[in-house]
Amino acid sequence: MSRELCVLLALLLGCRGRPVGAPPDTEMARLVDSLRPTVERATGLAFRAPTASALRSKEEVRTYLLAQFQKEFPPARQEGLQAVYSLLGLIPDSLNIEALLLDLLTEQVVGFYDPDTRTLYAVRGAEPTVLRFVLAHELTHALQHQYLPLDSILKLKGDADEQAAAHAVLEGHAMIASILAFAPDPGILKQPGFWAMAREQAMSPSSSKVFAQAPLALREELIFPYLNGAEFMRWWDSARTGQPLPTMATLPRSTEQILHPSRYHAGDYPHPVRFADSSADVLYEDTLGELDIQVLATVLRGGAVVQTEPPAGWSGDRFRVYRTASGPALVWYTEWDDPASAARFQSGIGAGLLARQRAGYRTGVEPAAGAVRPRVRVVIAPTGWSGWGAVPGVRR
Repeated sequence: MSRELCVLLALLLGCRGRPVGAPPDTEMARLVDSLRPTVERATGLAFRAPTASALRSKEEVRTYLLAQFQKEFPPARQEGLQAVYSLLGLIPDSLNIEALLLDLLTEQVVGFYDPDTRTLYAVRGAEPTVLRFVLAHELTHALQHQYLPLDSILKLKGDADEQAAAHAVLEGHAMIASILAFAPDPGILKQPGFWAMAREQAMSPSSSKVFAQAPLALREELIFPYLNGAEFMRWWDSARTGQPLPTMATLPRSTEQILHPSRYHAGDYPHPVRFADSSADVLYEDTLGELDIQVLATVLRGGAVVQTEPPAGWSGDRFRVYRTASGPALVWYTEWDDPASAARFQSGIGAGLLARQRAGYRTGVEPAAGAVRPRVRVVIAPTGWSGWGAVPGVRR
């Protein structure tokens, strides 16, 4: 299964848009049509309309994906992500995220579904076995789109953690469907250690050289929607019998809820954390969430395997990256369910960040007063940054 997993991972950033070229191929259309009953059985959902399809050359797909990447990751966002990941130590300063993600994006793409045109695209000359698997996965997205507004969900902006949670539902659902569509034994998903084996194979150097060489943080974020999303959707299937998919109103709102379905079941939704002011110096602003916090904890302690149990007690967070003449400055507020969770963050991740030495920089980790829930503020900024005298605050 490792090769199929690798293909699916490569699809992560390239599953939507509008390629141009030749009209739909009749052979492709027949293949897609033949998979419809299989996907319906695997998902428990019925198609309400046919799905358009078309074949494209590798060159056409690559050109499209590169253009789509630039659209989804404009320069400011790329620079901001590079800065926050570097300052937290999740990636080395020398790593070019853009180049790495583009390599991953174009390495083994076989097909993708485009919500804008409601069309399923595949690469000409793809290996038939892999193509059928990928088409089943992408056809599941087409089916999802007949029940959920995929175009709106995938274009969520301003909260990367919420977007990752929604993405995990879609990819996890499609992952399960594509496996069930071809598995000789439907009980394979319930076998002990199945998902641990899938994770091990996905992380294996044999699955993808580019993926295997990526930093742990990027690898975890890439496989999260597929594997953790699939585990959440397995829980959903058992907890919400007769409801194959969440509605817009019942979609998970955080990676915490994906990692810990009990938190979703308990109605533990994230508390919004927002900065109190606006500034022309802000390069990038977003939310990290529990997944990135657990990955950061692993990286700081030198671990190779991310442990997501027990839950961190995360309640919400927000960060900003500011432009300064001496380099980017990071201000990150985290909010916690209780004082004990805040204390663990401060003594664990906080202490790890304080122990790191960065030339020309200063790090501060301290409780932030004035909130209903416990807050901890992290600042990593050049020593001469003017904001040290009055660190930007968040709303009470």
